[in-house]
Amino acid sequence: MAMRNYDTIIHDLEPRKFGLGGVIWTSVLIVIVIIGIIAYIDQIIKGQVVTNMRDYALWGIYISNFVFFVATSFVGSITVAVLRLTNNTWRTPLVRIAEIITLAAIVMAGLTIMIDMGRPDRLLNLFIHARLQSPITWDVIIVPTSIAISFLLLYFPLLPDLAILKKHFQKSKPKLSKWYGRLALNWTGSKEQKAVQTKSIMIIALMIIPVGILLQTIDAWLFSTTYRIGWDSTNMGAYFISGAFVAGVGALITVVYLIRRIRHLETYITDYHFDKMGKLLVLACLTYLYFNINEYLLPIFTAPVQEDIHLDALVFGEHAPIFWFSQIIGLFLPIIILIFKKGRKPLPMFIVGIMVVVGSWWKRYVIVTPTLLHPFLPIEGVPESWHHYFPSLHEWLITAATMAMAFLIITLMVRYLPVIPIQRTIEEQELLTPDKNTES
Repeated sequence: MAMRNYDTIIHDLEPRKFGLGGVIWTSVLIVIVIIGIIAYIDQIIKGQVVTNMRDYALWGIYISNFVFFVATSFVGSITVAVLRLTNNTWRTPLVRIAEIITLAAIVMAGLTIMIDMGRPDRLLNLFIHARLQSPITWDVIIVPTSIAISFLLLYFPLLPDLAILKKHFQKSKPKLSKWYGRLALNWTGSKEQKAVQTKSIMIIALMIIPVGILLQTIDAWLFSTTYRIGWDSTNMGAYFISGAFVAGVGALITVVYLIRRIRHLETYITDYHFDKMGKLLVLACLTYLYFNINEYLLPIFTAPVQEDIHLDALVFGEHAPIFWFSQIIGLFLPIIILIFKKGRKPLPMFIVGIMVVVGSWWKRYVIVTPTLLHPFLPIEGVPESWHHYFPSLHEWLITAATMAMAFLIITLMVRYLPVIPIQRTIEEQELLTPDKNTES
């Protein structure tokens, strides 16, 4: 990054009002969320009958969407925590964006799992009558824990920037300056405050790695402890973690590109950063490919009759189009594109990021639905339609609303927070002088 002075950096990185495009984008997201809320209220009134979930497909698009959000939140554990702990200087323009994605994803994961409940009024029973033998209870504990740690990992590094913005907007936007001042918690940039902040960030970064791994593992155990063909695998924990690595980095690349382009941050987020993220993503994809081979290819040679039926439905049967779409678009093609240096340029990376995110979402659908449609237990009087599943309009509207809500959270945070750390960027350029500190 070219050397820039103190005032220029603040001007470049300060939060800004939406233009016309931003207003339209936010309005569209709000409309989608409202439509989803209406559909959900109708679902509460009429019951789950408005969905296409039945005795077979009792977990449908809601749970696959929940698994996707949980997977996407993993970017905070890997990209943010690991890069913070290793003190890589190239991470600076990326970590806060990753933290924002993580918080938005894990919050929506918690909301999505409640949407799936037929009786959300009984939510407290999960706490009052919790059983430690149940992976559901483990999930109830780990998701709020992850939300809390993700929030702290975003908030603590923000304190110096909030103090800078308080001073910056003092004359031009006094009300906004007042809010930044409250959120800055009297930050003055003293040695004592910096020492406490550094230590706190280090502790939180150390905590979020095992919490993130536990979150993905428990999510996998929700499936693997059901003894169903397709889920009954000791490979599931590592399989979910590697898949989350792919989904999280793919989401980060996509959002980073959009923010860079819309906010004109090419000076701060360079081709070098995309090259680094591309290498990280190809590593993630290769790791996930290895576990996919373990999950789908090897069982072909050793599978019992029941699992053979399940695999045949995925590879050649009813679910083959979605299965191969998620594998080719979400895994194989990204690997091929990213191994070339030209494929790690910003625009190709953005396209690859979209491919990975879309492929990752459908991959969760493939993990959840086909297994449920092959229970291999006789159930009498079940209509033929129950042997098949595709989401109803209610399910699509509600799922779209959860996605829109995640985008809305990210959008609002990008609007009011500096997406690239101001204080750290200044310090890295050694431009912070005693008379231009953040004391307020």
